[in-house]
Amino acid sequence: MTEATPTLPADHRELISDLSGIVSDYPYGDPEATLAVLVSDAAEAVGGSGTPEGRRERTGYTILLHATCWYASARVFSKSLFASYIQVLDAFRAELDRSSCTCPAGAHPVDLDSEYEVEAGASMLTEAGRAAFAEDYGLADEEMAAFDCEGFLADLIDEGVHHMREAHQERFGDIDVSYLDARFVRDDGGVDVVAMQEAISRSWENNTGPVALWCARRWLSGQVRDEDRIGLFLCLWMGIAQTYEGLPPSYARDVAAALATIDVDATCGHPQHPWSTADSNVQSRYRAVVHLYAPDDHPDTPVPAELSARELWECPVQYAQLARTALHNVKAWRTMRGGDDEDWES
Repeated sequence: MTEATPTLPADHRELISDLSGIVSDYPYGDPEATLAVLVSDAAEAVGGSGTPEGRRERTGYTILLHATCWYASARVFSKSLFASYIQVLDAFRAELDRSSCTCPAGAHPVDLDSEYEVEAGASMLTEAGRAAFAEDYGLADEEMAAFDCEGFLADLIDEGVHHMREAHQERFGDIDVSYLDARFVRDDGGVDVVAMQEAISRSWENNTGPVALWCARRWLSGQVRDEDRIGLFLCLWMGIAQTYEGLPPSYARDVAAALATIDVDATCGHPQHPWSTADSNVQSRYRAVVHLYAPDDHPDTPVPAELSARELWECPVQYAQLARTALHNVKAWRTMRGGDDEDWES
């Protein structure tokens, strides 16, 4: 007789498939629901380290939570999911004694690819899975034992919890953008719309979110001169429209509040407004705004002369049209990133 080839349990193969899709940023289903189930299953394993099965599960779930916490913090804006991750990881950490590590230097797995980490974590949950994983990757007994080392697991947890706490502040906390005052407020108290446009155009610097938040707060403060109103609002609009992955609640709250000041049901007799001629692409929008505020320096504009009057730019319907599309985007962020209503509103 030949020894049977070890195989991973079917439900764990499915778990690997689901979580690999998530960490590669191509989830098959609802990632928030999948990750919530993972955390719930991990919570049931807390306190079981007195048995071999419990220690296997502690290793497996610690690795899985570490592998997925980067996606959870970047893509799912749910306070309860953040809290659950931190709570379970802290509970596992309390069971670990880093000083018990007797591994030689360099024995711990390092720089693990997220998909490999998902496969490793799911495999560590059972003896059959471990045997299959060791065979697939040609790992010796001492290499497999390193995954169970309390020092290794403690390091994973400390890194994961630190990241989740920092991400929680970024996603839900109070974001300081006051440093932009020095860049966008002129000596006479007006706002430098051209400077804001140039900042938004440098998308590789991740400027759109901070600029949108700064504009929203400036708008809500009432510190806006009449001649700067449409420019500030257009910069807010562009910061929203050009943040393709969506802004988190820490930004969206003030952005939504600024948009809520606009009467979206306004009416007028104008057949067309300037922005409708400049909304086809990012560069067109940029040229329209910088020409409006610095026509001598930026003479190229997509807005035809017959639609360039300030009266048309400042028409309440122009603001209403902009606000409606921006509010649609903000609503889409909430749908796309999940979380509860209170996560986005408080």
